[in-house]
Amino acid sequence: IVEASDNALSGIELYKKRAFDVVLSDVKLQGMDGITLLSELKKYDPEATIIMITGYGSVEGAVEATRLGAFDYIRKPFRLEDVSFTIKKAIRFRQLEKENYELKQQLRDRYNFHHIIGISTAMQRLYDQIIKVANSDSTVLIYGESGTGKELVAKTIHYQSARSSKPLIPVNCGAIPEELLESELFGHERGAFTGAINMRIGRFELADGGTLFLDEVGELSRHLQVKLLRVLQEREFERVGGTKTIKVDVRIIAATNRLLEEEVKKGKFREDLFYRLNVIPLYVPPLRERKDDIELLSYYFLKKFCKKNQRPMMRIHPEVLEYLKNYPWPGNVRELENLMERLTVLKDEAEKTITLQDLPTRFTTKHYAVDLTFTEDGIDLNRAVQEFEKRLIQQALEASNGVKSKAASLLKINRTTLVEKIKRLNAVK
Repeated sequence: IVEASDNALSGIELYKKRAFDVVLSDVKLQGMDGITLLSELKKYDPEATIIMITGYGSVEGAVEATRLGAFDYIRKPFRLEDVSFTIKKAIRFRQLEKENYELKQQLRDRYNFHHIIGISTAMQRLYDQIIKVANSDSTVLIYGESGTGKELVAKTIHYQSARSSKPLIPVNCGAIPEELLESELFGHERGAFTGAINMRIGRFELADGGTLFLDEVGELSRHLQVKLLRVLQEREFERVGGTKTIKVDVRIIAATNRLLEEEVKKGKFREDLFYRLNVIPLYVPPLRERKDDIELLSYYFLKKFCKKNQRPMMRIHPEVLEYLKNYPWPGNVRELENLMERLTVLKDEAEKTITLQDLPTRFTTKHYAVDLTFTEDGIDLNRAVQEFEKRLIQQALEASNGVKSKAASLLKINRTTLVEKIKRLNAVK
């Protein structure tokens, strides 16, 4: 719909009755000049998209219009194609802004407290802490085992904070090789090292105005710990191979599955950096400490995957729930989510109830049990220890869907050690 007005005042009234996608106005109008019209419309609707037409080669009017928030300006004399192109560009810009707003709103809705599931005392305590932390701009350090939902907590804090309209940039410090991580975080200049063909902006610059989430921060090398400490202290850094100091306004949320205080004592983590990060510590409890939440979480994930796979909602037999509550959950919430997805996909659609027969054997066997029956000849301690170790490794591999790096993280050993133990103990059939 296109509507016209012969003066500024009636144009303003027309806009108030219907918010138009684009306003096209001359700088010279009856009763009120176009610059004043622009200012009045922006007061009424700061998101108004306005194109000004300036005449007689007047640069001053165009500059003033842009300063006051005009989307663009067209100089007289003009071609109709120029007007059409500028209007289409303005409409597309308005659509993109609307889509961007809706996407951010979806992110805020997605990462509100509806997606952190739990009625246990430990989770209620965490909810209260998240609310307080989100309203501040302090550095946060999230502690928790692998699979507990540390990244979800970080996202919730960001999207409930004053920085929610700005980017949240995640970096997994343990997943990127050390020689690449420095460039990933701080960017690099062209020619900084072999293969640096172009200048690259790092994650700190991308997160400017928003939040940088440093997952597994305990994996940082001593060299990168020094560089991170400087950014936390000075809010500035240089790109790799560069000399220009870049200032950033970034909130840091870090997470770790290590006890950083112990790492400090061992000399593996800088004490000064630890205190800079540990301003507000949050603890995400493991699932074995949240038995009251297991039924709620199980049905939450079951509903999610039934909907995803377009199948009727199922129920979980009470006996199954008891086994789930008594399972130690080395993979935490992530392991429970994987289990519910597996059950949803493999269960016959004609069957509406998940029973013990549907569960993998690790859920229905006594966990960590080793045959300790003594005979007249005694017991082979080394063999018993090896069997215990073998079963732990098998459970960790099942919990991590066979991903050795994740299984090693669950067992608090490095991947190389895990691979050696798997071969020695014949832990994988």
